[in-house]
This record gives sequence, C-alpha cells and structure tokens, in this order.
Amino acid sequence: RAIISAVNAGAERIACIVNAIEKEVSGYLRSRVWPVPLDLVVKTTPSSMESLFNLAPFLDEPFLLLTVDAVYPPEVLKDFVHKAKLIQGDGALAITGFVDDEKPLWVKINEKKRIIKIGEGACPTPYITAGFYYLAPCIFDLINEARERRLKALREFLALLIQRGYNIYGIRVSKVIDVDYPEDIKKAEAFIQERSK
Repeated sequence: RAIISAVNAGAERIACIVNAIEKEVSGYLRSRVWPVPLDLVVKTTPSSMESLFNLAPFLDEPFLLLTVDAVYPPEVLKDFVHKAKLIQGDGALAITGFVDDEKPLWVKINEKKRIIKIGEGACPTPYITAGFYYLAPCIFDLINEARERRLKALREFLALLIQRGYNIYGIRVSKVIDVDYPEDIKKAEAFIQERSK
C-alpha cells in the first residue's frame, strides 16, 4: 500500500527497509513486480531513525519518507508532495489536527508555517505529525551528531533538525489513522470505507 501510494504521488524509485526477522515481508517485496525500481534493504535496526540512516545511500535528492503505520486517502499524499516541492527549505512534515495516536508527536509552527518546536515542548499546539515527510538529503549531515548524542528515535532526530536551524515546514493534511494495534485496523478499514462512499 505504501509503495503504490508513493508511486501515485510521483515517486520514480523506491528505497525500502524491512527488518530481517519478518522474512515474509522481504519475500513478498522481492516477488512482486513494481511499477518503479525498488531498492530493498533487509536489516534489523534499533530504531526508526537508524532505519532512515541506512537508506541514506539511496537518497541523494529530496525524498518522500513514509511510515507503514499511517493510513490516509491517496489524494492526501499526492497533494502533500505537490505542496512540499514548492517550499524553499530543507523539507516539510505532514501535520494534522486529528489526534488519535498513543504517542503523538506534537508540532508547533509559526505564522509562516515553519516548524519551530517538536515534541512535548511544542505544547500547547493543535498539530501532530501525520506519518509522512518530504526531506532534503542535507538532513544526513547530522547523522554523526545524532549517534553521538545517542538519539533513539526518528522523532528525536526530527527535533534535532529543528534545534539546529533546519528550515522545515508543516503542511496540514486531513485525517490520518495511525495503526499501532489490532483494534486500529478496524478504525482504518472503516475510515477507508467511509472515504470510498
């Protein structure tokens, strides 16, 4: 689903990382014929941040980053990418006012929609990240610092980017369902059915 959504949003090549434990997933990805070239990394990493860092060799131009636990209408992603490409900066995060996440990542933006704080320090704010991002490869300049500081999650790395003055903007999107538990699947299915009416 995530791969097809990315292709429909304009992706010409896909870089994907899956953990080495879930062999069925890597097997499925290898067995399918995809509409664009697929670079597959099979590696178990300690965090989402390290997963991103392992994809860095494939990402030498602005790229769309997706997490597989976010469910959204296809047109939402396409519109986000279109708007993100128009931004003069280091990237953009999809943000939403719909909060239904066990561990929401809060985002505070200024009047120009530039992100000025991420995390608990951003509260009070109506926005959280929606699970997809458009970023420039210059973010990888902070890999060494992130590791030296022993950051353990993608959200911590995103906060570091803001702390270091990277120009990253928030683009508001509609409702996004975050699938973390089996019961969330029912919510996502109902959401998709509702949108298809």
